[in-house]
Amino acid sequence: MPLRSVPIRRSGVRSSLFLGGDREIVMLTALASVALIVPALNEFKAWVAGLFIWFAGIWAARLMAKSDPLLRFVYLRHRGYKSYYAARSSPFRNNKTSQRKRYRQPGKKK
Repeated sequence: MPLRSVPIRRSGVRSSLFLGGDREIVMLTALASVALIVPALNEFKAWVAGLFIWFAGIWAARLMAKSDPLLRFVYLRHRGYKSYYAARSSPFRNNKTSQRKRYRQPGKKK
């Protein structure tokens, strides 16, 4: 009996991007720029700063989404594990003889 193949539609697994960037990051950037502009409607500097934040945020969000559409989740996971990383986690560390004895596999003689 042959296996039944089920087509996976692209629309079901596509990341939710908005204006080319991650949806939440783009909306947070919009909120930050609007929150800066609205209280100071007559100030030219507030408009310039708000528009700069908006365009820089959109550029960064698009760059992140181009690299990996789920990069926000990768970053949040990295922040969660940050306290877990060991101080001696480099693959280039030279272990001393006393440390090598600790990690020697049982049954191997050397």
